[in-house]
Amino acid sequence: MSEPASTELVIGRITGAYGIKGWVKIHSYTDPMENFLEYGGCTLKSRQGNKPVEFDQGRRQGKGLVAHIVGVDDRNEAELLRGVEISVPRLSLPDLEEGDYYWHQLQGLEVWCTEGDERYLLGTVDYLIETGANDVLVVKPCEGSVDDEERLLPYLPDDVVTGIDLAAGTMSVDWARDY
Repeated sequence: MSEPASTELVIGRITGAYGIKGWVKIHSYTDPMENFLEYGGCTLKSRQGNKPVEFDQGRRQGKGLVAHIVGVDDRNEAELLRGVEISVPRLSLPDLEEGDYYWHQLQGLEVWCTEGDERYLLGTVDYLIETGANDVLVVKPCEGSVDDEERLLPYLPDDVVTGIDLAAGTMSVDWARDY
């Protein structure tokens, strides 16, 4: 299984206006959240279509980020952007160290477990949940999976997650099959 065909990756969402000079509040999907401000080549994705934009200023504000979009200079314009997603080209993401993965790379992987000499397909990674202690994989059943159960597996490399093969689209886990 290969990565999704989209060349864009959503890195945040505008949650409202901030102040009177066209700044917007941003919910960042990056970790740490401030990494959002390092990306160029941003695109606003809305029902009206996609529009390239440039953020010329930004900073952390409370529990989120605020930023200014070039050409958006009053609160009314900024408020119209509430709910709009912000994406960047996937190729603009920095390379990770060996054994590290972006969440979007894990989504869609088939999750396999081994018991004795038998190998079982548990399902595919649908999405991940950030819990604070460790991330959690939400594994949904798929064609060929051992049953119709959704599973929540802790994302613990070298413990629960014993191997990832992006080229093959698979993840191996040390997880007892539920009976």
